[in-house]
Amino acid sequence: MSESTSRKTTRECGPISLQPIVASLSTGSSLTRRGNSDEPMPSRRAVATMMEELRRALFPGYFGVPEVRATTIAYHVGHALDDVQRTMHVEVRRALAVSQAETTSREALGVVAHRMISLFFDRLPEVQRLLGEDVRAAYLGDPAARSPDEAILCYPGLTALTNHRVAHELYRLDVPLIPRIISELAHSTTGIDIHPGAQLGERIFIDHGTGVVIGETCIVGNDVRIYQNVTLGAKSFPLDKDGQPVKFLPRHPIIEDNVVIYSGATILGRVTIGRGATLGGNVWITRDVAPGSRVTIQPARYETYERGSGI
Repeated sequence: MSESTSRKTTRECGPISLQPIVASLSTGSSLTRRGNSDEPMPSRRAVATMMEELRRALFPGYFGVPEVRATTIAYHVGHALDDVQRTMHVEVRRALAVSQAETTSREALGVVAHRMISLFFDRLPEVQRLLGEDVRAAYLGDPAARSPDEAILCYPGLTALTNHRVAHELYRLDVPLIPRIISELAHSTTGIDIHPGAQLGERIFIDHGTGVVIGETCIVGNDVRIYQNVTLGAKSFPLDKDGQPVKFLPRHPIIEDNVVIYSGATILGRVTIGRGATLGGNVWITRDVAPGSRVTIQPARYETYERGSGI
């Protein structure tokens, strides 16, 4: 229907009465925001912009303004971090307000937000160091990588790990909502879903990455390589007396150092994959794997048919 036809139809039939629909949508749904806080909800768009500024600060010269030179790096990093702290203060304060059972003053929320952000900023040099190790793992772990620069600019695994390492620090500080938003921004972009609570060691390499899922209570050691479509998930979870899921139980796998997990592997529950183990493609693991083991599914059977014989 063309725009002119739509206008004509509206004139002939009259506008739809929206008042009862507005009233229902505004007050009658479990999706309607409740509570006493006048603080707006955190903004996904603002958090996304904040992450881009953090990326500029963590990888100086790679993202954002291209004219970064050795003599101006400190200026650009400082400018990016100044933008980050302003945005983060607003968004963390809003997230805290949403999570409060009772109304807390804006000033008190601001003080808590400031303390959290200060502790987070103290961790940024360590976050940058860990990301440098992740870049090294990607470059050395993929023969197709021509340079570390290529890994930084092009590899979705590194994009997801950057978001995760930032989100994990905020998660450790008990910042509500913001860590999950940061993780889901990477998930939407890369197809890699890492819960901010997951504990990842050093030199993690997620190759290709699409479909990778790493659950909240996962513990992943150093020098672990994970290919696409891998799930580090949970089995069924217990319910409390009210039928609600019991939260915060350790329900995801422990992956020790130097483990390789090939595409399509599924590891479920609080199992341990021992140091140096290799899990082949499409395996289904629900129990511990001994260090140094190699786990594969039954090899495919090859047969040759000629002119329909054997069918």
